[in-house]
Amino acid sequence: MIGALRLQRLPPEAEALRAPVRAFLDEALAGMPADRRARSWLGFDAEFSHELGRRGWIGMALPPEYGGGGRDAFARFVLVEELLARGAPVSAHWIAERQSAPMLLRYGSEAQKRLHVPRICRGESFFAIGMSEPQVGSDLASVRTRATRTANGWRLNGQKIWTTNGDHCHFMIALVRTSGQPEDRQKGLSQLLFDLRTPGITVRPIEDLTGDRHFCEVFFDEVELPEDALIGEEGAGWQQVTAELAFERSGPERLYSSIVLLDTWLAHLRATKGANQRPDDTAVALAGRLVAHLATLRSMSVSVTARLAAGESPATAAALVKDLGTEFEQLVPSAVADLLGAGGAPVPAELQRTLAYVTHFAPTFSLRGGTREVLRGMIARGLGLR
Repeated sequence: MIGALRLQRLPPEAEALRAPVRAFLDEALAGMPADRRARSWLGFDAEFSHELGRRGWIGMALPPEYGGGGRDAFARFVLVEELLARGAPVSAHWIAERQSAPMLLRYGSEAQKRLHVPRICRGESFFAIGMSEPQVGSDLASVRTRATRTANGWRLNGQKIWTTNGDHCHFMIALVRTSGQPEDRQKGLSQLLFDLRTPGITVRPIEDLTGDRHFCEVFFDEVELPEDALIGEEGAGWQQVTAELAFERSGPERLYSSIVLLDTWLAHLRATKGANQRPDDTAVALAGRLVAHLATLRSMSVSVTARLAAGESPATAAALVKDLGTEFEQLVPSAVADLLGAGGAPVPAELQRTLAYVTHFAPTFSLRGGTREVLRGMIARGLGLR
């Protein structure tokens, strides 16, 4: 699939990475069924992440002085694209490498950078993000979790929800209120970094419709944190988290959540043709529509990557890619299900299982990283329309 999409070429030195990554994945994922690979960046496999770290494939675009590979953002794009297209289980290191490390390098103290970023690049330290809260959802400016100053640092109370891999991660970066009231919105918000094993923290997994337990509730009950838990400046949390979300909203993972299902279905169409059965015209038309849609979205994502590589914070463009990408990711399972249901021909069991998983999980695509309503509000403001 990726070969068919590369209408917009990346720099040759980045493209050269594809061959060794594909060779590694051929071996590492041999025999793994499509319904397992469809979990990809929600598939937690600490040893797989450790192996990527040993190969220098985590933090490729981060500075060498902090353990990174010193490559550009395009090399990372190629790596991420190959991992997701094949359905590699990258969840363990994903958030830490994608947004926590770049955010620490931009806003963190030198001590925070030296302590955490090299361990992230080695695949040894996994991070969770604490943003969403009950009754708040994607309206981050209304967070109620509060950190109050003490003689030695901070005392944290409150709750976060929908925290990916909270029960497996070592650290969390949380958006909290350090002054004012929720009605003050963006004012008074800060980001804190802390060990999830700190006394007073309780993590409870949430089972979803697929039977998986990716998400967690995290409770803070009189949690004592040191002064240096603060990232950046007190009260600057809104600006920091907005910049952080540009990393979360613009990458290939906002396009490829349904890619294993799409590839499995396309393989089924090819097998049908190989058996001298002519694929239905409706199926061919849908395949063309989906591939064309994805190729356009990929070009947009590459353009946002270029802006991030230039040191910009393209919040509006990233929100646009995420919104359109989510629409595509949710279209794939619904369109494939409608077509297979109307065809009446036998459907391979592996394709059925993969479709069932993605269908059950697809509603979350328009929640994570910001709901459609929030994103479209951001886009309207960025375009000067509100």
